[in-house]
Amino acid sequence: MIRLSIPLRQALSRLSLPVLIAVAFGTMLLGKADALLAERARTALADALMPFYAAFAEPAHAVRDAVEELEQLFVMREENARLREENERLRRWQAAALSLEAENAMLRRQLAFVPERAPAYQTARVVADGGGVYARAVLLSVPPEMQVRRGQIALDERGFVGRVTEVGNRSARVLLATDMNSRIPVTLEGSRARAMMVGTNGARPRLQHWAEGSRPAEGERIVTSAEGVAFPAGLPIGVVRWTESGTAEVELFARLDRLDVVRLFDFGLGGILPPEAVARPEPRGRR
Repeated sequence: MIRLSIPLRQALSRLSLPVLIAVAFGTMLLGKADALLAERARTALADALMPFYAAFAEPAHAVRDAVEELEQLFVMREENARLREENERLRRWQAAALSLEAENAMLRRQLAFVPERAPAYQTARVVADGGGVYARAVLLSVPPEMQVRRGQIALDERGFVGRVTEVGNRSARVLLATDMNSRIPVTLEGSRARAMMVGTNGARPRLQHWAEGSRPAEGERIVTSAEGVAFPAGLPIGVVRWTESGTAEVELFARLDRLDVVRLFDFGLGGILPPEAVARPEPRGRR
């Protein structure tokens, strides 16, 4: 080991920073003066350092994978505990559902209940969003042999989506429940009170016009109402969510932002008209 005197070491420590700055500026000027030479130097340096990068990358990747796996283990442990609790809760609900199903079957036999005919439905694929005269609508691909008419109800695997408002030879347009032209009569499942769900062009429609004394409760389920013979009763829509400003909104069950396939149900109802078909009063003439 070479021993240096203290004054020499102090001089070298003072000169190291200015020398490095000068080298950096010199490299920058050289790169500006001859870009091709700088590119070749960078390429040669990268080629020379590549084996070292590869050698250091393997342990780094191994450490990163080990840390991610450890994090996943903690997440899986928490999720496992949550799933066990949820599974236990579902077992209790299953027991209650089986008991209610047996009681319902017994009551139907005693009352000689005749069940309603299951509505017919057809499945169509969503091919486009928006367009037309509506801000929140989807376009469906409909084969010529598929009989689709205005007023049919569109649902996904979770709940209510909207209604058919336009039908062509190979396409149909569904007005979503979130569109500002959408007006859906609904029932508050807990209190059985009636209300109107109005679209806002946002993610959540609003609840309006409920009866006095039947304020919607947070988390209360919303289903369609048969008022006006426009929709069948009991189709699941969503749950009530109150905003900080005191507005009752509906968090929809349906995933309207991820619609791929919808089912079109024909309940045989004729009370639905597209908004443009509603007659508007003629303007009065001036006297």
